[in-house]
Amino acid sequence: MNDVLQAELTATYDRRFAERSDYRRRVWAILVREFFQSLIPEHGTVLDLGCGWGEFVNQIRARRRFGMDLNPSCPDHLEEGVTFLHQDCAQRWNLDDNSLEAIFTSNFLEHLATKAALQATLTEAFRCLRPGGRIICLGPNIKYLPGAYWDFWDHFVPLTDLSLKEGLELIGFRVERCVDRFLPYTMATGFRWPPRTVSLYLRLPLLWRWIGKQFLLIAVKP
Repeated sequence: MNDVLQAELTATYDRRFAERSDYRRRVWAILVREFFQSLIPEHGTVLDLGCGWGEFVNQIRARRRFGMDLNPSCPDHLEEGVTFLHQDCAQRWNLDDNSLEAIFTSNFLEHLATKAALQATLTEAFRCLRPGGRIICLGPNIKYLPGAYWDFWDHFVPLTDLSLKEGLELIGFRVERCVDRFLPYTMATGFRWPPRTVSLYLRLPLLWRWIGKQFLLIAVKP
């Protein structure tokens, strides 16, 4: 990846996240503590795929933590103890076979350039997860965002819960949970939910049906 493209990527992250970085961190602290931590073994190794500024990986408890991203400025935002992998996720990962207990990715897969790149990425995820390991995917569901999905310049691959489910299954994953409506669309723009309401929202799945615009998929490597 050349220097110009890396500079553009850094500028995009700064424009999109800098003004809301503290708010995002506080919301993710609740999401991790009250929902996602139960899916991540504390004794295991976890990869945050498309880790960005580390809102998830900085706060998850695990024996070993990796973050992967193309943005060269990401390490500036990652805690000590998080190993940064600066690479294209569609290329072979710098990780051993069966070396991860969990992979987490949020609002990232839609930024890949093509379905072929997505397929290559999920294939690498399958290789690196140990048998019984999980991949957890969170992202905007174009089924409920037919226009707003494209409001971000770097959204390329349109995904629904069912299209990603099929893609995971074709690679060999067994999908444990497929939720078409989970979280609201974005924290990058728009209304800021008071962090204290996040706990209540997570405990009331009925609200997900009204407000949720992002899917949640949890799949296991058999």
